[in-house]
Order: sequence, then C-alpha cells, then structure tokens
Amino acid sequence: MGELKYQPAPHEHRNFLERARQRKGFSEAYDGLALEYQLISELLEARVRAGLTQDAVAERMGTTKSAISRLESSGKHMPSIATLKRYANAVGCELQVRLVLIEKS
Repeated sequence: MGELKYQPAPHEHRNFLERARQRKGFSEAYDGLALEYQLISELLEARVRAGLTQDAVAERMGTTKSAISRLESSGKHMPSIATLKRYANAVGCELQVRLVLIEKS
C-alpha cells in the first residue's frame, strides 16, 4: 500500500487557549496535564513530519487506526514505553526519555 500524505486541519491553538483560560478552573486543569499534552504534541509533530496518516502509522505498528487515535489524544490511558518506541520507529524517529534535574533556588 502506498504512503499517504497527511494534511492536518488548521487549528489556532493559541487563540483557543486564550479563550479557554478565561473559564474558571481551566488553567489549573490544563497546566496539570502539561506533560501529557507535550507528549501528544511530540507524537503529532513527528507523524506530520513523516507525512503519514494514522492508518499508515497503524499499519507500520501492526495495530488499528483507532489505537493510534487513542494514543494521539489526551485521555485516561498513558502509553507504555514499548508502545512509544514502536510509534517512534513507525514515524522514523528514536524515542528518548530524559530526567532533568530541577534547580532549587
């Protein structure tokens, strides 16, 4: 099957956040999920750079499009390191995990 080029739908995230942060409790909830959102953003950016659809990534990983959709969305499930490694390989990347020392003032 030939590779399909992914064409992302436009989304003005900065504008969305500005409007959403005006709602009570949004900022605290959103900021509490910052690491999860960062991971999802990395996944999506890697797939876009590779020019792949969710179907194409799923095929490379031996899974389903719905599994990739769940992986790329925020939710209750956090993927395993093994799954992240398979995803990274499918989009032509290497998974790197780092622990960064917090500087205390």
